[in-house]
Amino acid sequence: MQVHGSCCAWHGLAVLLRGAPGSGKSDLALRLVDAGFTLVADDRVDLAVTEGGITASAPPALAGLIEVRGMGVFDLGSSVSAPLGLVADLAPGGETERLPEPAREEIFGVALPAIRVDPAAPSAVARVRLALDVVAGRAASRCGALGDAPQSCA
Repeated sequence: MQVHGSCCAWHGLAVLLRGAPGSGKSDLALRLVDAGFTLVADDRVDLAVTEGGITASAPPALAGLIEVRGMGVFDLGSSVSAPLGLVADLAPGGETERLPEPAREEIFGVALPAIRVDPAAPSAVARVRLALDVVAGRAASRCGALGDAPQSCA
């Protein structure tokens, strides 16, 4: 299945960035790459069911390419395939809850953690990195979108 979005990986685990056209997917992907993430795909992402879950990759014609609005399309040299661990829906700051309930997005019958991120926020890159670290078990969330016990939030 091919979806409209961008995708980057952090320590081998991918995040799918989704949003309306012009919402900032490619811009956030560019900032993620600049912060040490690896580009998986920009604009269109191929998703496939694998033994371990879902793998994200770039369509061959777009591998390594990223659009930088107002500048053009750039070749970053390569892209990787990576297991999908997180879905991040892009939303302006006013459309995100302070302490949201944990959310899941089902793709091919696999329930993935899902978050909402304001792509224009200065902390957007840090938020995506932290969320992937929680999903991978490198960090802990006590409450909110990735927490285990949202009722304990106060």
